[in-house]
Amino acid sequence: MRVITQQQLGGPEVLTITAAPEPRPLPTEVLVRVKAIGLNPLEARLRAGEFPMLGRPPFVLGWDLSGVVEQARTGRFRPGEEVFGMPLFPRAANAYAEFVSAPALHLARKPASLSHVEAAALPVVGLTAWQGLVDLGGVTAGDRVLVHGGGGGVGHVAIQIAKALGAHVITTAGGSKREFVESLGADEVIDYTKVDFAEVARDVDVVLDTLGGDTVERSLGVLRPGGRLVTAVADEDSELAAKFEAAGLHFSGIAVDPDPVALRGLVELVEQGKLRVRVQETFPFERAADAHRALDGGHLQGKLVLTV
Repeated sequence: MRVITQQQLGGPEVLTITAAPEPRPLPTEVLVRVKAIGLNPLEARLRAGEFPMLGRPPFVLGWDLSGVVEQARTGRFRPGEEVFGMPLFPRAANAYAEFVSAPALHLARKPASLSHVEAAALPVVGLTAWQGLVDLGGVTAGDRVLVHGGGGGVGHVAIQIAKALGAHVITTAGGSKREFVESLGADEVIDYTKVDFAEVARDVDVVLDTLGGDTVERSLGVLRPGGRLVTAVADEDSELAAKFEAAGLHFSGIAVDPDPVALRGLVELVEQGKLRVRVQETFPFERAADAHRALDGGHLQGKLVLTV
């Protein structure tokens, strides 16, 4: 099979297509013929050596995938079924490939209403948003939720999940993304290029941070007493956590898990018409380097996907 690998750390040009043995599934695993691969900012950082989660090259990036079961060593799936998921994270899943072997519990049946491209774009951002809002944030109907970066990958899914939970959703986004985030259900949009969110947002029950930097600390003042901040970026900042706890607030970081319960929850929202994922652009497998150049550029509206 073909895989996209790298022999050294660096820019997008280090990604190359090579031949590799087709993986063999272990008991409880399935072999998936990959149709589409979702890209995430973390993978650009890993490629460049900014975050050593996979160690030194050579390695194969990727977790988000959608495809067809080729072989099953489990009773959960049968060959020919369409599946998607985020297997093995944070261990290497080697998803930038034509075939991936994955634990059956880390996959779910692809909703018929989603294409493989859309399904591949959903798991990492969907599970991050779900775990942040449902598991850690405890969002319930009537809560006021502030989603930072509502036009991005995690943010645009988080808006929809929060709305499905019955929350009043506030989001920060650039002016060019206002129409997009409003179409997802955002009740209030704060254009961060013109307005300081810390001066206008008040009595927030849950803040979901996807940006990091000083955004996290500045969010302290918008939370009501006992409110919660959940961050997907500054999750290991013990000093920040101490400041929130001292103010009578809750601070949590998300280390996203390949959670089958949350994955099924995302499927239910899709099937109910309450969740959709925005794909900004697709690239063929052979243009992985170009896709990573777009990933490096940032300011995305939704996700980038490789098609196999």
